[in-house]
Amino acid sequence: MKRFALVPVFAIAVAGVTMAQPASDPVRGKTVYARCAACHDLNTGATRLGPSLKGIFGRTSGTMPNFNYSQAMKAKAVVWNADTLDAYLAAPAKNIPGNRMAFPPMANAQDRADLIAFLKQSAR
Repeated sequence: MKRFALVPVFAIAVAGVTMAQPASDPVRGKTVYARCAACHDLNTGATRLGPSLKGIFGRTSGTMPNFNYSQAMKAKAVVWNADTLDAYLAAPAKNIPGNRMAFPPMANAQDRADLIAFLKQSAR
């Protein structure tokens, strides 16, 4: 009987986690990326006003060669993944105070989810 009592609690917990994260659309994410493209190369490794996003997933902040990062970005030493990118894009100045990215917070959670899905597919 105890086993059956745990099933609904587990189902609610799983449903809550799923509902908290918007479904992502990498095709729409390409459109969102257009806001980033002026400053960030996607997959050639070229340095522009900002560092290349090539290989961003799993990379530690402040470590892309040939880019002059702020001390704040280097010191934060965050490993970029979907969660850390989401937090950073939502509030860059708050997430890493002193970073030099002159881009306003991306307040729309759906935009962030779509952008991150696009980056997962394209920034390799």
